[in-house]
Amino acid sequence: MTDYLAKIEAETTRLAALSGDLSVPVPTCPGWTIADLVTHVGRLHRWTAHVLGNQAQERIWSFQVPTGLPEGVPGDAAWLTAGAGEMLETLRATDPSTPVWSWGPEKRASWWPRRMFFELLIHRVDAELALGVDPEIPAETAIDGIEELLHNLPSARWVTKPLAELGLEGATIHLHASDADGEWTITQGPAGTFTWERGHAKGDVAVRGPVAELLLVLYGRRSPAAVTVHGDQDLLDRWLSAASL
Repeated sequence: MTDYLAKIEAETTRLAALSGDLSVPVPTCPGWTIADLVTHVGRLHRWTAHVLGNQAQERIWSFQVPTGLPEGVPGDAAWLTAGAGEMLETLRATDPSTPVWSWGPEKRASWWPRRMFFELLIHRVDAELALGVDPEIPAETAIDGIEELLHNLPSARWVTKPLAELGLEGATIHLHASDADGEWTITQGPAGTFTWERGHAKGDVAVRGPVAELLLVLYGRRSPAAVTVHGDQDLLDRWLSAASL
């Protein structure tokens, strides 16, 4: 079983180390600086701790949870690390089977560690790209990240609504990792939902490249130009734009 808590600790350390100059713009999060990025991540950590600590059964918005920061003051590396520590302590203390709200398909505490790990990993990548650092994501982590994202997105109303407006029911997108044992086919369904399955297949558009690059393309952190695309490029561009998390 993947130890997501240890991975969260490691990713927090990496992001904190990238947070020296909070004024650096973050191109993959338009309008943000590193300060905004750190504040966003630290807020999510405190939100997660609040949701789990209170065993919330209804949605609580992250902005409703106190951050401990004076109004208008962004977070920094120490504040980020403290929030991650609070979240990790709560995750360790919470029975994974505990019923609790989530925006994903599982409404229990076990949903949160994997989701928060990938939230943190992608924002670490944002910081690295802002600083001109080439991100490194192990292949097995990228595979897990692709499947975690595809598993959760059909439950996200802010994704299914724009997907429904595209009128792409029945369209297929095939992802093929060039450096790992990973292939997936996404099939667009009704009302903006979609299904996916592992394995080789022919899609209306096929996307092939290193698995870490495929993950970053799905998250909108890399352009499809970073990988090889065969077939309906317009379909891919429209789907990625609507499915952005």
